[in-house]
Amino acid sequence: MAPKDSHPPLPPLVALSIGVTAVSTGAIFVRLAEAPALVTAAYRVGIASLVLLPLAWWHAREELFALRGKDIGLAAIAGGFLALHFATWIASLDHTSVANSVILVNTNPLWVGLMAPLMTRDRVGRGTIICILISVAGAMIIGWGDIATGGKALWGDALALMGSIFAAAYLLMGRNLRSRLSLLAYIFLCYGSAAVFLWGAVVISGLPVSGFSGTTWGAFAGMALFSQLVGHSSYNWALKWMSTSTVAVSLLGEPIGASIMAFFFFNEALTAPKFIGGGLILMAIYLAARLEGRST
Repeated sequence: MAPKDSHPPLPPLVALSIGVTAVSTGAIFVRLAEAPALVTAAYRVGIASLVLLPLAWWHAREELFALRGKDIGLAAIAGGFLALHFATWIASLDHTSVANSVILVNTNPLWVGLMAPLMTRDRVGRGTIICILISVAGAMIIGWGDIATGGKALWGDALALMGSIFAAAYLLMGRNLRSRLSLLAYIFLCYGSAAVFLWGAVVISGLPVSGFSGTTWGAFAGMALFSQLVGHSSYNWALKWMSTSTVAVSLLGEPIGASIMAFFFFNEALTAPKFIGGGLILMAIYLAARLEGRST
């Protein structure tokens, strides 16, 4: 837990509950947005970056201007991986169920463990390797279930996994930079650079950026303001008062919350392969988070 000589203005568990609820709406908003996946991703980080711009200028201007070129380049690379994460994950929801997508995209803690020795020279423990193997088994069960139902969703599953790998690379690339920057400066740089990459891709691709329905515009605003800023900010705020492993375990609430919402909004039922495979993946992430907390 965080220092006991200070008192949080809001109970940390309440903040985590708000964060889980907010992040769980991301997949629902994506489904409601009738726009190309790349455009949806660009609006998500673009709107979030515009909201952060005056806050960063007011509170982190000196910090940002003092950055070295190397740090700016590192933030740009991290933002590039974040852009790839959103582009592939949002695209996955066009092909597979909300449950499959959010479960598979949330395997990034396991990919972090696998990629860390290559990118940060951290050692991978035996427990982490076991967790990775369990998650792979769960993903294979989900994939087999999608093949059995015609195979159309398999491409969506693959995109969600790619999104998870890109998210892991984003976290690893930004780890060193985050230790030297405030949260506001860090997320402004990463979200901003991701927005530049995504909007550049939208312009080059010649995709439509206007003429959408009111529901789509509302979905853009909802995923940027609620899913992105409220959800992720709640997690980061809770880190001051709770252990990293506790916050990481709370992230398991996203697939559960998103799946429940998808049932009510889109009538998506949980099939046996989704239930079994997803259960294995959630268990693997939980065990990995517990191992991280124990080692810390």
